[in-house]
Amino acid sequence: VQLVESGGGLVQAGGSLRLSCAASGRTFSLHYMGWFRQAPGKEREFVSAISWSGGWKDYADSVKGRFTISRDNAKNTVSLQMNSLEPEDTGVYYCAAEKDGISYDRVFEYDYWGQGTQVTVSS
Repeated sequence: VQLVESGGGLVQAGGSLRLSCAASGRTFSLHYMGWFRQAPGKEREFVSAISWSGGWKDYADSVKGRFTISRDNAKNTVSLQMNSLEPEDTGVYYCAAEKDGISYDRVFEYDYWGQGTQVTVSS
């Protein structure tokens, strides 16, 4: 499975960005699609996840009400709409795919990762 992210950039606090992740390869084997982020000097953390079918989704408390995850089954893409961005949202955002359905919010449970895309929110 290959994952390619796009859509990062620089935005002022209060602004919006939309990240996309295109999946290819043996996507029929996937269970969860997730977004994680990593700020400088910090560990990678869970942001949001969605089932491959798109029928279930969840968010970290820090982004609930501001971020929305979605699936486009026809295009095999997962998107993360980020609104009301805060400087604390700055980091490299990674798309990830998990194939066993064991856990959706643990970094080490994910099997495939994208290269990451930088999101910078200025104050």
